Amino acid sequence: MRPVIGVTVSRRSGWRVFPLMALAVWLAGGRALRWQAGYRKVDLDAVDGVVIGGGDDIAPTLYGGELRMGVRLDPARDELESDVLRGSFGRGIPILGICRGSQMLNVVLGGTLHQDAYEVYDSRHYRTILPRKKVQIGEETLLARSARATCLYVNALHSQSVDRLGEGLRVAARDDGGMVQAVERISDPFALGVQWHPEHLIYRRAHRRLFRSLVAAAKARHRNVDQLDAAEAEARENAAPFWEP
Repeated sequence: MRPVIGVTVSRRSGWRVFPLMALAVWLAGGRALRWQAGYRKVDLDAVDGVVIGGGDDIAPTLYGGELRMGVRLDPARDELESDVLRGSFGRGIPILGICRGSQMLNVVLGGTLHQDAYEVYDSRHYRTILPRKKVQIGEETLLARSARATCLYVNALHSQSVDRLGEGLRVAARDDGGMVQAVERISDPFALGVQWHPEHLIYRRAHRRLFRSLVAAAKARHRNVDQLDAAEAEARENAAPFWEP
């Protein structure tokens, strides 16, 4: 039986993003359930894992930032995803955060964000769904073992990025300018956040493996065994030599 994965998306763009998420989750062995503000009541007891998707900036009031003109916010989605993340941690549900979702993961755990990351880091400013941005992954990280890579080319659509880390998180990847590109928990429940959009890159194995790790963690939760161990075991079972995709 396929684990059910709840996927949060934007009311504005969910119609086109969710099918990509659903395909990525299906290829990984799961079944996706769409969640968005005002669309369907969220029932965390009905899912085995969660994906927090990308979208508009997170309201700075959630992490002590400054309100700025011209920034598109979605307070209803902020509230929904904050509740989903807190409820998931309370139930031990594994989480994959994508772009905004990675940032929200950090904020809910008490971290902060750079509101305009490119004002802080000397990183090349890409804005594309194509894999043009190079990121370096820490060798002794869950992300490296899940993706089977220590270097990836990724897409980039974000303006915010992680500043101070939330409780229980560590940096898993950075770009050439030093900007955080991935964070992860170091203990159960499984929680991995990536700054890019792997749902747009499922034609590359390394990015499909991120969804496989989530599904493996979801299956482990159902069996009441260690989620991080299960995610790493799945990566080993489907191992290929480390390379730079």
